[in-house]
This record gives sequence, C-alpha cells and structure tokens, in this order.
Amino acid sequence: MTFIWATRGLIWGFRFLRDGGCEEPLRAYDDSFSELWDESEVCRRLSGKVALRFPDPLGRRDRAGRIIPHDFVVFEPLAHEVESVEDGIRLVWPLVADEFVRVWQLSMPPSPSE
Repeated sequence: MTFIWATRGLIWGFRFLRDGGCEEPLRAYDDSFSELWDESEVCRRLSGKVALRFPDPLGRRDRAGRIIPHDFVVFEPLAHEVESVEDGIRLVWPLVADEFVRVWQLSMPPSPSE
C-alpha cells in the first residue's frame, strides 16, 4: 500500500486511479480530506499518512476549463518523506505522471486495477 490517487480526466469525472490496496479507498480519502474540500493545495499529515492535493503540474484542464486536481492519500513509508506540496510534486507526481499522460484524454476512466 503506497497511495490512493484520485483525479479527473479531460472528459471523465473524478475517479480513483489507484486505491492503495484499500478495500474502502473512499473512506480513507474522506477521512484524510475532511474539512479540506475547498483547498486547491493541501499537505496534511495524519497518523501514518499524508493528505496531498495539488493542481496538475502541467496546467492541464478538463473540457469545462477547470484545472485538473490530483488528490493523494500517501501511506508510510513514502509519507515520511512528504512534508509539503512541493515534496509531493517532487516525490509522488513522478510515480503517476506517465500513467496520467496515457489516461487523461481517454473517453472513459480506467479502473484502479488497470
């Protein structure tokens, strides 16, 4: 279990692209981001994990013109290294950047297991 990743694509809406091995990723996500729904950038340390949100580093927007957000719940041991949004972009974004290039323009979102 490394991280949960949720984002939007050009056409498809908000989805979990990685479930971090959680049986209930939505619950872990909701617990981590509670009270932070309106924040465009977040790095909040919780017990054993980090809630991390940042706008798409390449400025991609969906077809409605909204900046694509990337939300992560980062688990240990990677969570120990994430102390800021900048750390998240430096350490976590490279783990999904190529994957996002492949999927963000798809007409349908991939499942977390794809």
